[in-house]
Amino acid sequence: MVVVTTASVGYNLATNGSAPRPSDLNMVRAGGFDTRFRTWGASGSPIVLVPGAVETADTFAGLGAVLGRDHRVFAIDLIGTGYSTPSSPYTAAHMAEQVLAFLQAEGLTGRDVPVLVGHSSGAAVVGLAALREPGRVKGVVFLDGDALPLPVPTFIGRLVVNPYRTTILRLGVGSSWLVKRIYDANCGPSCPPLNRAGLKSWQRPLQRPGFEAAMAYTLKHGIPSMSDAELSRLKAIPIPKGVIVGAEDPQMSAADEKATAARIGAPPPATVPGRHLTMISSAEPVATAIGNLISRPQS
Repeated sequence: MVVVTTASVGYNLATNGSAPRPSDLNMVRAGGFDTRFRTWGASGSPIVLVPGAVETADTFAGLGAVLGRDHRVFAIDLIGTGYSTPSSPYTAAHMAEQVLAFLQAEGLTGRDVPVLVGHSSGAAVVGLAALREPGRVKGVVFLDGDALPLPVPTFIGRLVVNPYRTTILRLGVGSSWLVKRIYDANCGPSCPPLNRAGLKSWQRPLQRPGFEAAMAYTLKHGIPSMSDAELSRLKAIPIPKGVIVGAEDPQMSAADEKATAARIGAPPPATVPGRHLTMISSAEPVATAIGNLISRPQS
């Protein structure tokens, strides 16, 4: 135990420091948040894409380009993951505040209120943003996510303590083999393989300040999620809602998809080809499904 602990402490000291933030990023400061974002398209109704865990705005590059043909599209990095400045606590409610602050800063108000699309755990973030300020959201889409907590005991986070937690996270993020395996498992054979640049786009943001703190928080408290009461309140809000899921998503069964749609008051879920990263594997079908939601009249 002494040897392992000494090795862990030594490794952590040797790997201290973080990947530098690229100088050409779009950043906006609002509401106490320093948020990195990307944009596509110059006209049309606005859409804001919100990533899930360990994802960034870059994850939406393909989908953003497709949606940008007919819409003004924005994608952000959430606090703790990516290039946005860390800001605890790393809760869905706090991240929802970040989203709303971003909307205000970019003038996405009044007649320009956007549709919010949340991928995976980002579904809870957009759902809570709509709950907090329903008049500032045109519609909500849960993409490959149900906004529910994972059925994983939170005591695991109390068992994986430092210095071992930091060592494990850094070894995992730094392992090209592991990152590729996770990407392949979640994206599927229809996704482009990760080349050197693609691998870097996934690893580098996770080497920024805040990621380890965000993961430590998640291990103790669970992923960003909504309660049953919050989901019921979201269902009552008279805005269009939609659920889009990959046909082979290992994280959501057909029964889960239907239950999620019913839980938030959405029509039957739209199923698209792919697994859990449908914005990469199926950008065109996902964009079509989002477009169909936007064209629906408000209920």
